[in-house]
Amino acid sequence: MKLNKLTSAMAIASLATLASFSTQTISAPIYADFPVTVKDYQGDKKTSVSYGGQIARHVLHNSLKKLAGQGNGAENPELLAKMQSYFANKDANRAILDPVSKEGFTISETDIDQLSKGKNLAGKAYEGAVNGWPGNMTAAEVLAFMVEKASAADAGFDFNNGMDYPQLISKFTMGAVFYNQAVDSYLDEKLAADVKPNDQPYKKGAAYTGKEHVWDEAFGYFGTPANTLNLDAATAHAIAKGKKEALTAADSNANGKIDLATEMTYAHAYYAASTDKGGKTNYLQTITKAFIDGRQLITDANGEKLSDAQRSQLLGHADIIKTNWELVIAEATFKYAGSVYSDALKLQAGIENNEDVKALFKKYIHHWGELKGFSMSLQTSGKDLGGVAVSLNRLIGYSPVLLGNTQVTGIDAKGNYQQSSSVDLNEFALQMLKVQQLLADNFALKARGKDQLANLSALAAKLGSGKNTEND
Repeated sequence: MKLNKLTSAMAIASLATLASFSTQTISAPIYADFPVTVKDYQGDKKTSVSYGGQIARHVLHNSLKKLAGQGNGAENPELLAKMQSYFANKDANRAILDPVSKEGFTISETDIDQLSKGKNLAGKAYEGAVNGWPGNMTAAEVLAFMVEKASAADAGFDFNNGMDYPQLISKFTMGAVFYNQAVDSYLDEKLAADVKPNDQPYKKGAAYTGKEHVWDEAFGYFGTPANTLNLDAATAHAIAKGKKEALTAADSNANGKIDLATEMTYAHAYYAASTDKGGKTNYLQTITKAFIDGRQLITDANGEKLSDAQRSQLLGHADIIKTNWELVIAEATFKYAGSVYSDALKLQAGIENNEDVKALFKKYIHHWGELKGFSMSLQTSGKDLGGVAVSLNRLIGYSPVLLGNTQVTGIDAKGNYQQSSSVDLNEFALQMLKVQQLLADNFALKARGKDQLANLSALAAKLGSGKNTEND
């Protein structure tokens, strides 16, 4: 990988801003202060970095997830309208519902418009058919369906059909919007030589070239602080949690507040940090460094077209980002398959012992929602996963196996879930192990959180599993 070269002015500025923090060793570059290289630029901008729209969508996502858990179990047109405001509309003056200030962790912004105006989530969602969800819908249609269901759910849960809508909406939005836009657009088609060229502004009067802004927008969707290379994984994770002990490390401009545009951890950057905390991976730093190295390469072109050699290097950085970002999602899918495996066995044991299993069932639904959202996200990169995707969708199903050994198998013309008889909870647990095996066989996983594969042979033998236990 090409070593990053920052201008001395940038390095000095970064060190001067951050030197007061005794909790860090400040030595690495930040994703900020790249100079304007547009030829004959007439404006007053001092930097070409711009990804406010992407941060606005992160905050829309966080706020939508918050709203998805506020239903009272009955149709609620007011809540539905508010959720649609954050999902599909571009309303002015939408309040930031999450992240918000808490004791010892003050957030600078309180309104979406302070980040970027006129943004939504629906308009940037994956346009292909979502095979992991019934109804042959696009991602925007799936999410709109989930939003409507969430508005009438009980604090986000539909116990009859096994749905945790805050988790389903959140995890699939992260993939269908952020991941898809970054890896299947900005780091793909828009890196072509004749698309958004570097010797022209992105649009008339802009302070950034075509390639500078394309790269910035991809970086914004990853959701990591500009100062990530000076943070360890635990700190980056704590920032997303709003922990007051992370404020000093996060507050890179030393204004005493968290600036949501540059200092907050979101979405897949949060999950990269969560995985990296275990010490087996370095996804967060690897992805961020590739973004910074690529941005410096574009800046070094000084407003000229990228040469073939420069574009080749840039595509190399993009490949590092895409490969590791996919692994972040695959690791999360693997982890939650392990959680659902454990939950299913505990739930079955509770039923057999005539226990009150409501809490166990809720936890099981919660983890399945995370598993389902991540597994669907994995399929939105524009890369055909072929039989891997087919098997994932069949093994995980359209819902978890429910208490009567039924499972959602479709949606009728009125949008109601349809259920059919399914495997039992023990067999569904086995399918979760098959999910882990499938992912381990097809992705270069390193963390393998909640790895339960040591139990595969024993459970398969116990159940006499020679039959196909996949669910359509």
